[in-house]
Amino acid sequence: MEEQHLLVEVREQAAIVTINRPEALNALSGDMVAGLTRIFQTLAENRDVGAIIVTGAGEKAFVAGGDISAMRTFDPAEALVMARQAHQLMELVSACPKPVIAAVNGYALGGGCELALACDIRIASDRARFGQPEVNLGIIPGWGGTQRLTRLIGRGRALELFFTADHIDAQEALRIGLANRVVPHEELLNTALEMARKICSKSRSALRICKDAVRNGIEMDLRRANQYESDLFALCFANEDQKEGMTAFVEKRKAKFTDK
Repeated sequence: MEEQHLLVEVREQAAIVTINRPEALNALSGDMVAGLTRIFQTLAENRDVGAIIVTGAGEKAFVAGGDISAMRTFDPAEALVMARQAHQLMELVSACPKPVIAAVNGYALGGGCELALACDIRIASDRARFGQPEVNLGIIPGWGGTQRLTRLIGRGRALELFFTADHIDAQEALRIGLANRVVPHEELLNTALEMARKICSKSRSALRICKDAVRNGIEMDLRRANQYESDLFALCFANEDQKEGMTAFVEKRKAKFTDK
C-alpha cells in the first residue's frame, strides 16, 4: 500500500520524494514509515542522485504527523516498536550521504516536523506551519523531536513549543532558525529544485565529508571537533575532486567533478 502513498521522481540528479496521502494530510502510517526507509536506503546508494527533496502532496500538508487512528490502541510495547522504526527512518534521512532538502508545503506537525528536522535544509512555503503538539494527545514527541528541535533552536524555544503545543507560521520558523528560508507557496518546489541543482554541481565527495563534519562534530567538544575537522580536511586531498577543483580555480575555469 505504501507505494501509492510514496512517489519518487528524479529530475536532473535531484530525487523528489512526495508523501502522497493528501486525504489524511499526509499522515504517516507504519507501512509508510517502512516504505520511506526503503526509499532512503535505495537513494543513498543511487549514483544518479546527488540530492534529495522531500515534500507533501496537496495544498494543505507536508506531513501532519503520525497516523493517530492507528496508534491510539497501542500498548507500550507496540509504541516502542513504532518509535524505533521511526527513529531508524529519521536516522537514515539525517545520515544520508546526499544533501536532503525538506520542501515544507503546509502543515509539518508532530512526526511531520520531526521528518523536516531530520533533513539538512528546510525551505518553507509561506503557508507552512510547524509544531510539536503531542502533549495534546497525552504523549511526547517520539521520533526525534525532543532532541533535534532542541539542538536546532535551543532549549528554551523548544520547550515552549513542546509545552504549549502551539503551531508557528513560516515566518516565525524562519526567525527562530527552524526554517532556512520562506518562499511564496507557488515557488516552493522550483526553489528547492534550484537549490538541489546548485548542490549537485559541487563535489559530491566534499559535500559528503562536509556533512559528516557537521553531523558528527556537533556531538563533540570544540577541541575534539576541530581535530575531527582537520582529519576530514586532510582526507579531501586523497580525492580527485580536490585536484580538479583547485586546478580549475588556478586555470580560471569551471571544475568538472567526477566523484559520484
